[in-house]
Amino acid sequence: MQREEFLQQLWLDYIHLHPELGGTQLGPITAHTEYLVLVTLNYGPFSAENLRPALYHFGYRRMDSYAMADRGLLVTLLAPPDDSAWLVLAEFQPSTLTRLARQRFESLIDRAHPQDCRGQNLFCRGRPWPMPDWATYQYLKQSHPLAAWLSVMGPRVHHAGFDCDRVGNDLLTLDHAMQQAGFVGSADRHHGIFPISPLLNYRFYPTCSRRLPLPKATNIASL
Repeated sequence: MQREEFLQQLWLDYIHLHPELGGTQLGPITAHTEYLVLVTLNYGPFSAENLRPALYHFGYRRMDSYAMADRGLLVTLLAPPDDSAWLVLAEFQPSTLTRLARQRFESLIDRAHPQDCRGQNLFCRGRPWPMPDWATYQYLKQSHPLAAWLSVMGPRVHHAGFDCDRVGNDLLTLDHAMQQAGFVGSADRHHGIFPISPLLNYRFYPTCSRRLPLPKATNIASL
């Protein structure tokens, strides 16, 4: 697999989960992605240590790493060899969970088929373990929302970022296009998994929720 194919698969997987982003109104915006946040977990073949070599093979180079202890994350910034999107590799640490939550989380991951735990496309092949039941999802959500997100979504793109200068429009113009596509922006800097600098003129857009059926229950999780 080449880097261009890898990026295309990442984006197609993300659009599949959030088809509203694939509309014609947002096409010019999404063609100029500034960065992609990939979320994985520090466990077995999904650890950043195991995944970074494949990313290096695609030409990315490590620029910085830092810990976000309050969010249970280790973050690695990866620069591309050209002017394409940067990668932000965020590794969730299951050790930050309570003992019981960690046991439930890791027992779910251990049910992944070995064939689904290898290769260069672990970020764009879907959740490699079974869907958690409703009780497990709810328990993980109470323990740590990102653990619950990973349990349902698996390692993949969490969100994308865009720079107005890169897109070629000011923030008001882009915000109008996002609103026309059905997104409601917020300047609340407590959203997302990373803190936002007060020096940035910034908007956060929650994607539309998706209903995913969880097994052995009549409940539906809206993500």
